[in-house]
Order: sequence, then structure tokens, then C-alpha cells
Amino acid sequence: MSVLRLALPVPLRSLFDYLPPAGMTDRAVAQLQPGCRVLVPFGRRQLSGYLVEVTARSEQPASSLREALTVLDPEPLPGRAVWQLCLWAADYYQHPAGEVVALGFPQTLRDGQPHRPPGCTAWTLTQHGLGLPAGALQRSPRQAQALALLQAAPAVRAQEFKAQGISNATLRTLAGKGLAERCTVAPPREEPECQPGLPLNSDQSAALNSIIDSWGNFGCHLLEGVTGSGKTEVYLQLIAHCLAQGRQALVLIPEIGLTPQTLQRFQSRFGAGIVVMHSGLGAGERYRAWEAARTGAARIVIGTRSAIFATLQAPGLIIVDEEHDSSYKQQDGFRYSARDIAVKRGQLEDCTVLLGSATPSLESLHNALQERYRHHQLARRAGGGQLPAITAVDVRKAPLQGGLSADLLAAISAGLQAGNQVLLFLNRRGYAPTLQCHDCGWIAQCQACDARMTVHRRLRRLRCHHCSAGLALPRRCAMCDSPRLLTNGLGTEQTEETLQQHFGKWPIHRVDSDSMQGRDAMQTLVREVHRGQPCILLGTQMLTKGHHFPGVKLVAVIDADALLFSADFRGEERMAQLLTQVAGRAGREGEGGKVLLQTHYPDHPAMQAMLREDYASQARRLLAARQNSAMPPWGRLLLLRSDSRDARAGENFLGQLRQKTEHSLPGGCRLIGPLPSPLQRRAGKFRCQLLVTAAGYREARTAARLLVAAAEQLPASNSLSWSIDVDPLDLG
Repeated sequence: MSVLRLALPVPLRSLFDYLPPAGMTDRAVAQLQPGCRVLVPFGRRQLSGYLVEVTARSEQPASSLREALTVLDPEPLPGRAVWQLCLWAADYYQHPAGEVVALGFPQTLRDGQPHRPPGCTAWTLTQHGLGLPAGALQRSPRQAQALALLQAAPAVRAQEFKAQGISNATLRTLAGKGLAERCTVAPPREEPECQPGLPLNSDQSAALNSIIDSWGNFGCHLLEGVTGSGKTEVYLQLIAHCLAQGRQALVLIPEIGLTPQTLQRFQSRFGAGIVVMHSGLGAGERYRAWEAARTGAARIVIGTRSAIFATLQAPGLIIVDEEHDSSYKQQDGFRYSARDIAVKRGQLEDCTVLLGSATPSLESLHNALQERYRHHQLARRAGGGQLPAITAVDVRKAPLQGGLSADLLAAISAGLQAGNQVLLFLNRRGYAPTLQCHDCGWIAQCQACDARMTVHRRLRRLRCHHCSAGLALPRRCAMCDSPRLLTNGLGTEQTEETLQQHFGKWPIHRVDSDSMQGRDAMQTLVREVHRGQPCILLGTQMLTKGHHFPGVKLVAVIDADALLFSADFRGEERMAQLLTQVAGRAGREGEGGKVLLQTHYPDHPAMQAMLREDYASQARRLLAARQNSAMPPWGRLLLLRSDSRDARAGENFLGQLRQKTEHSLPGGCRLIGPLPSPLQRRAGKFRCQLLVTAAGYREARTAARLLVAAAEQLPASNSLSWSIDVDPLDLG
């Protein structure tokens, strides 16, 4: 008996056994390869599963096995390395394999549709047409011209006829005479035409040559370069080398908003042969991009997180830009790190991996210092530009208008008067984070979360930024009916209002997830700012990620203190990364810029470090401190979370899990909790967590397998939501 063992896209970690489809011969079954899609019945549904193996026996009784409906693909669509990568990722992150594999497919193929390679309409001669003499259509010049084109090639695309002035009516006439017929052919393959690169300085040349010298085998490289040091130019010249070897390049970027400017720069250098992959694409666009990458028609693939699972015909280079960015870590469902998977994929594909950042994560920096990665440093800005000077603005006792001090207002005015652009950073959208009653102290709280609701004055709404609940902005207190309601705290809307009062004659662009709603909103903004006219950019973190604004000479962080008092052990690292990235938007071309940090704590050690040290020095100091506590990257973390509408159920579940496993975990593992999550109630559910520290990679993998297996055996596992997060970034 032959049994098909499948991974199905369902939230269950087991594999599923099916009998081969009716009428399928033993020989055909034996020829099936892992990764083929198989359509199967699952309950009352039909699902497209993925063949893991063909085996001779099943743990289930033969009488209980159902027949598969059909094998959708004669050969697997994912490449062998991508298939192996998915199975590795499913095991490492302890996530159902079927859901992991599905991530590498466009939606139509996940839904079980047949694989139909995109094609172009073309025309070819019939047997009758093939035997027709060349001069047979002399009385119809256009038909004769079309016939000559068809006789010169096996098939001619419709666009080629159009270019020759031959209409569809002419082609239909030939078809009516039985001389030609429609067919479908592969789209024309557009080969990139590499334009010459920019001159490199000595640091850039050394990095590029060192990476090229190690070409041909797997190797992971960390390119650490200060902001504006020309990392992208190194990427472009390395990609040109990759294309010259007949290989493809995959470039990961952290945000969809970066796609237009990245694509524009790559197209200006390489022309054609580039596709993008991100969640903002329509189903057809994503399918065509996926197919172009798989067949090799696309030589360069640019994408966000999930693009790491795209099959490439001949991968030679994987670049992870802004590798430190937390957007590469999925925070729900399949909680994977695209950066870490990129390194594993490079190993499986035997290709070069390049991680780039001005502020590398401590994990990547640690790997470089331990010589697991090759380390390349760009210590100066390209073109001889100067790094901006950073100054703390002490706002203690200073009057503030919309969060802006008199010193900052004066600096903004001077910058605009000089014809420059100004960037202001405030990582809090909305008008104010709190609405309260002046008479009784009532505060507007989310009814589903342990969180305050944010005031969005333009929409006249209160919104919870955790569960997205919203309600109309009240006119009176819900407790005492007083009309005296006050807003406390600061958001981008409020600061924008103040800026309009002081600088209304200059354009003011607010950049946050509320204002950048449209698909092309960020692209439109960047195009406007690149015109170079004086303006003010006010935004949240999305404004700082890799954007190049050459006209910005002044950057100000309105509330630098918001980053100082994080309870997360990564808090100081994130502060250093964020402030360095924000500061790096200043003075990227020409003379150096200026950076102002508004703070009530100018003497705080972390603030002093920003003023005295560059990021490289701060990172090495933080690495030494982490070693003392055995926290990542010196150790590993696992985080088990539970969500339940019963306040005690999650704590009891994780407590039982701890009792069941604490004596069987590998040496060097320690359990902390269960404890309430920092945000204990979210979207109506009570959240609890169990943290596991492990000495290293092997101990963490073993512990993850043991914990998940034990959790699935607990009776309560089916009555609440629970998850495991391997290498968590967010402990909240």
C-alpha cells in the first residue's frame, strides 16, 4: 500500500496521510517528488496540501484513510532548497509545516488552482499555412506581410504584429482562411542592461572586493556602514557581479514604503528584469512576480519579509538591507525572522548573503565579531560628506508649544529661511495619548484592553492602538458628565497643528500610518520632497527607515525621553539604533547637518552615550553588558504565550506546562513565570507568558520541541489560544 504523507495549511503540527488518487498507478505514485501540491478532502473542505513523502505504511488504519482527489503538479513548484528551508523553518520555529510552505506560494496556488505559467498571445501557422507559397497573398499586402513574419519564426507575439502595423483584423482574416491560429508563448525575457557604477571610496572598494573574492560558496557578510556611507552602491555593484555570473539576486527591504524608491534606483541602474514582492500587490501581480522569479525571467527580486520564501531559478546573492529592523520578525502566526532565514537559505543554496545596516543588531554584530560572518565597515560618508553634529536640548522648565521648545522653533525657522528642509521625529501618532476629565480624573480606557485610548482629533475619534477599537470623541465625561475634558501628552497631529501656526507658509508633511493610507502615498511624498523646496517633515518611525532626503539639514527628536525607560532588555539597543537612524537623515549631501535631541534628562547615561559615542562604540558596550546577564546574543530565548477570556486559565495552563517540563529540559535552560504579560488584557483576552532562557542554539531547539509536545498533551491546550515565539523580539 502506498500512502501520501502531506503537510496541510492548517494550524496543526502533525502531518496527514492519504491514499493516492483513484486510478493513479503505483509507478506514477513512486515518481512523485516532495513539494508537489496534492488536492485532498479535509472535513467538508478541499485543501491544497504539500507532499512530504510517499511511504508504505500509516499509523492510521487503512480503512480510515481517504483518497486524495488529484495531484496538482507533476513536479514540485518550489525549488529543492526552498522546500528544505520550509521544513527547517517549521521545525525551528515549531510551526505547522503546511502553513510555512504555503507562504512561498501566491494565493491562487494556495487555493488549489492549476499552475498556469503566464503567457503572451501569439500566432502560429497551421499545417495549411506552412505549405502556402510565399507569394500566395500578393493581392493582400498586409496579409502577405503577416504571412512572411509567421514563416520566419515558430510563433510571433501579438505585440510584434502591432509594431509592424498589422492589425488584429488581418490576423483574424488569416485564421478564417485556415492559415494561422492563436497560441500562447512565454513572455519575452527582459535582460538587465547594467549601467556603470559610481566611483567607490577605499572602504567601499575593500568591502566589494572582499565579498567578490569569496564568491562561489556560502558565506554571510555583515556590511556595517554609517548612514550615508554608500551601502546601496556596494549592493548595486555586487548585484552587477551576480548578474554577470548568470545568477539571480534577492533583495529584502523592511517596509513596503521603501519599495518605490528602491525599485526606481535599481531600474535606473539595471533597466529591466526586476520584480517586486510584497503584501500590497494584487493577486495577479503577485502571481506574475512569483512565476518570473521561479523561471528566471526576473533577474532581481525586491521584496519584504515573505519574499525570502520565493523560489528562484538560479540564486546567487541574498541581500538583507537594514538587517536590524524589527519588521523582519513576524509578530503573530508564523513568528519567523526573515533575516535569520536568509542566512539559512544562503547555506542551503550555497550562495552569498549580505546583511547591511548602519546600526547592526547585536546578534549580527556578535556573529561578525565571533568570525561566523565576514565583517566589512564603511566608517565615513560617501562623497566626503560629514556626519551630523548631535546636541541635547535641555527642556527642563522650558515652555513647550506642541512639544516644541523655543530653541527648536528658532532652529526650524533658521533652517527654512536658509532654504533647507527640516525633519522632526515623534514616534506617537494621533493628537494625544490620553483624554481625561479635569473635574474627576476619569481617563478614557479601551473596554477590551488594559490601555488608554488615543485621541484622533481630525477624525473626532478615540482609538485603541492595540486592538483598533474606536468610538466617537466624547463631549462629556463618562463618569461625572463634566464637559471639561483635557488631552494629555503629545502626538503627531498636535505637533502638526503647532507647526501650522508658526510655519504655515511652508509645506508641512505629516508622515505616519494615519496620513500615509494610499498605495502610492509615500511615493508621492518622496517625489514632492525630492523637488528640494524648503518644507517640514514630521513623522513617526516609518519616516526614518532608509529614506534618502538630500535637502534635510536639520533633524530634531521631539521627545527623546520616550525611549529612555523601557523595561525590555533590548531597550537601550533600540534607542541607539532609532536615534542613530533618525540622525542619519541629516546632511546626507554636501555640508554636515545638525541633530537636536529634546530631553528632560540630558545627564542620563544613555543620552550621554548618544552624544559622546558612535553606534559602533555603543553596540560593543551593550554586547559586553549582555554577556554578564547571558541574554541574547550570548544566550537564547523562547516565549510561550497564552490568551484566554478567563483571567486564570492561561496562568494555570502555563503553570501546568512548567511543572510537566522543568525537570526534562536541557541543562542551561531556565524557566521564568508564568507571569502576566506587560499588557495583561488585549482585545478582550487575558495574556500570560512563560519565558525560557537557554544557553545556546541546540539547547533552545531541544527545549522548543519538548515544550510544544508537552503543551499539546495538556487538556487545556484546545480551550485557549497559545503560541511559542522562538528568538522573540517583543517580550510584551
